[in-house]
Formats: sequence, structure tokens, C-alpha cells
Amino acid sequence: MAPRRLSAERITDSVTYHGEGPCWSDRWGGLRWVDMLAGDVLSFGEDGEVLRRHVGDVVACVRPRATGGAVLAVETGVALEDPDGTVHPPELFWQPGTVRMNEGGAGPDGCFYTGSMAYDQAEGAATLYRVHPDLRWEPVLEGVTVSNGIAWSPDGTRAYYNDTPTGKVDVLDWSPDQGLHRRRTFVVPQLEEGQDVHPDGLTVDSAGAVWVALHGAGQVHRYTAQGELDVVVEVGARQTTACCLGGPDLRTLYITTSRENLEAGEDPAAGSLFSVRVDVPGLPVLPFAG
Repeated sequence: MAPRRLSAERITDSVTYHGEGPCWSDRWGGLRWVDMLAGDVLSFGEDGEVLRRHVGDVVACVRPRATGGAVLAVETGVALEDPDGTVHPPELFWQPGTVRMNEGGAGPDGCFYTGSMAYDQAEGAATLYRVHPDLRWEPVLEGVTVSNGIAWSPDGTRAYYNDTPTGKVDVLDWSPDQGLHRRRTFVVPQLEEGQDVHPDGLTVDSAGAVWVALHGAGQVHRYTAQGELDVVVEVGARQTTACCLGGPDLRTLYITTSRENLEAGEDPAAGSLFSVRVDVPGLPVLPFAG
């Protein structure tokens, strides 16, 4: 059966250079995402107003904390935001240089899983880290290239993960005792035009299906838990970077885009936020326990 095709609506101007990591949380009242290389966290108000806050040279990911506020993946570590908006000095994993953080998400254990990439995308230079609530950290996947999009199945037994240059979406088993293990291919997205596929950010809905932003294709694909493509969302900007399900009923798919490395005037909608209504709601975002 051919996949259902949807078209996303552009809901902001081109407000980011490299928009990434959308996350809906009732804990902070709606949608946040990042303008990664500008070091800014953005929020989207009910009136459509975009608010921007600068937090550092790079901010790669924002997720809610169980106690309020947020955890931020910054250039070379993580920082905590208090409920009043105070951002504490970051816990650094390494000194600034050739590698930066890229994306992440909290797991069923309350830990924050955040990955890295080299600025020049050097093969094998990246790592996925597990950050404990007390900010102790450890590598859990090494030798990756561009760490992207980690999200868990509804029952918490599987995690979906992208190392973008591989062109595939992986799945790992997860348990409290073993953590992430048994990594294997979940799907290899295909495009009708035959161009290279670059799976970027992803999210999982309440039916266990995986929504994957395909960077460079201007599309988001939904794959059922069995790996079957059943929805293609067309986005009016080629560099689709990440997606999440939000809104009061968790049935609005929000999609971030980027204008990184584009010429002036090229792809005018790049950097905008897009959205589309979908049938299956998402899952409440897992908070960081720290």
C-alpha cells in the first residue's frame, strides 16, 4: 500500500540558522527548540510569537527536568536550567575544539542521552553519552560520526537512534540492567528520486511508530513499529532536521529546518518551523531526573 502523503504548513518566518531538537512539554508550557550554532533556545507561544534566549556558543538539545527547568546539551557538555530560568555553568566533558554536542533525549531511567559530532563530520569521531541525574557521565556508543535522534518505544524496551551518514535508522534494546544493547538496523529510508538519504532527528508516537526527519529531502517519514513506511510529510524546506509531536492532544507534528551552508536567497523557507496535524498522538516527553 502506498504511504499517505501530508503537507506541512510553515508556521514561522525563517527564524533560525540551524533549527534543531523541537520538544513539547507541559512542564514548560509548550514547544521549545534550538538555534544550535547561535546558542539560542526558542519557544513558540500560543499567539505564534517566537521568543529567543541566548544560553551559550552552542546549544544542541533542550529537554525538561523532572524538578522543573531544563537540561541543555551545550557545546562540550551539559548545563542545567532552574525553573526560574537560571542557567548554571555547564559540566564539561571535554575542552572546546573539533567536536561538539549534537542531539539527545532522556531515557526511561531518568538519564540524559546526548551525542556528539566533529565539526568537520570526521568519521568515527563522535560518541553517545549517558548523563546520570548527578551529572556523572559515561560513553555508551563510541565510533559514531553524527549522533542524532534518540527516542524510546512506548514500553521503554527499545530505543531508536540515527548515525546520520550511515543512511539508516537503528534500534537498540534497552533494560534497566543492561542499558542500551543489541544495536541493529530498523529501516533504511528510501526516496523516490534516488538521492542519498540522511536520517536526522526522530520521535516515537503512542503506537510505537517512528517519525524520521530526512535532511536534504524536505520530508519526514513515519515507519510503523514493524518498519513499514505509512506516512510521508512534505516540508517546504529541504534541510529538515528534527521533529516532535506536541500540542494539547500531542497530535501536532512540529518540524525544524536549517539554512546552514545555503547561499543567500536559496530555499527561502529554510530555518522556519513547520507543523502538520496527524492521527496518532505522541508520547509525553521523558524528563531528565537531575
